[in-house]
Amino acid sequence: MDGGAAGSDPRSGPAIRFPVAVVDDILKDVLESYLREQNYEPAKCRDMAKDIAEVIKARVKDLMIPRYKVVVVTHIGQLNEQSMQIGSRCLWDSVSDTFSSYVFKNTSLFALATVYAVYFE
Repeated sequence: MDGGAAGSDPRSGPAIRFPVAVVDDILKDVLESYLREQNYEPAKCRDMAKDIAEVIKARVKDLMIPRYKVVVVTHIGQLNEQSMQIGSRCLWDSVSDTFSSYVFKNTSLFALATVYAVYFE
């Protein structure tokens, strides 16, 4: 404990913080390894978005970070001289909950993967 007043309450936050930098590396590794040479094909990319989300979730869970619930969201779209904005909103505790996100692009497609980490008391 840090000796402060907040540290004396066990509900003040997690003892172990969610490792955002490690999860950033996982996102980068998974997206780049799955999509580096991939061309955009709607049906194939739909299935890959699901598969990539499962792989990311499994790798994050392998870190065995106690008391965090993990939600993974992936988007894959075609790069074709258009723009897209993706937004999200969550109701959470800014002290203990966090997220990690990574955007990948190649000549044919873009992908966004986001991991939301919500502390469970």
